[in-house]
Amino acid sequence: MNKQNVVYLFPGQGAQYSGMAMDLIESAAVKSLFNAASEIFGKDVKDILQSDADNLKRTDVSQPVITVANLAAAAFLGDQGYKPGACAGFSLGEYAALVCAGIVSAEDCFRLVKTRGEAMQRVSDKLREAAGGDMSAAPGMAAVVGLVPDQVEELIAKWKAEGLKDLYAANINSPKQVVVSGTAAALTEAETRFKEAGAKRVIRLQVAGPFHSPLMADALEGFMPILEKITFNDPCITIFSNVTGKKISSGAEAKELAVKQITNPVRWVDEQASIAACGFEACLEVGPGKVLQGLWKDSSPVGANGSEISIYSAGTAEDIAKIGA
Repeated sequence: MNKQNVVYLFPGQGAQYSGMAMDLIESAAVKSLFNAASEIFGKDVKDILQSDADNLKRTDVSQPVITVANLAAAAFLGDQGYKPGACAGFSLGEYAALVCAGIVSAEDCFRLVKTRGEAMQRVSDKLREAAGGDMSAAPGMAAVVGLVPDQVEELIAKWKAEGLKDLYAANINSPKQVVVSGTAAALTEAETRFKEAGAKRVIRLQVAGPFHSPLMADALEGFMPILEKITFNDPCITIFSNVTGKKISSGAEAKELAVKQITNPVRWVDEQASIAACGFEACLEVGPGKVLQGLWKDSSPVGANGSEISIYSAGTAEDIAKIGA
């Protein structure tokens, strides 16, 4: 494999696990990242990476440490001679991609995701408190399996016109799966309606809030002050946007999209198609887990020459050693 002809794909929330990235720490570049993150977070990032699953699930914890794990894997790949031609990130993962593309520094990225995670956690807590502290009654997310994305979005638009409020397409994950966000009442009603429309399953997700929907708009109040202070440079390699599914052309556009990404859906199917059309040899899932590999295989995006593009795990030292084997 040509190590210069690959695309880095960075995972988002939900991919975390206790001990992630710890096997990469022998790299001097990874140690430097850990030190920078620890200084900005105000606590030893190694301790957070090894904390229990319940702690890692918190949005204000998972966003910073998943970003550290993603960037650590990218740094370790650099030690092995890899240099991506393009990058993208799923939801939170887009922040590691901003670093990979040279749009923001790692240090500024850590400041952004720390603030973003805290702002989103506060909104999630308020929504839960407004529901009486009952998670089952709080706004959240559900995966709709077995309906194509266009059908899901058309149904939501139709139901909205008929009076069903606060239901939104949040993650357009694959031709087989769309995640929706909404209030508890909207999700309960939508579950029945989606099944009547032919969905195989509707699975309520164990997440802190209704991410990538207008219900998270209040998070912008806490996020914008730090975002406005950060310099966004023009990309030095190709990077793709969750909001548009297309290439990001400038630092100014990247900053605008960082605002929109909090309340807009992740158009991952479109993004994968844009990536595939660029003619790279392979994609690497750079960070914890294998979620993006599953979504890539479900979509089966075809390259410019009509061939399938391979995707490999690249979140651990062992995974990285096996790439292309």
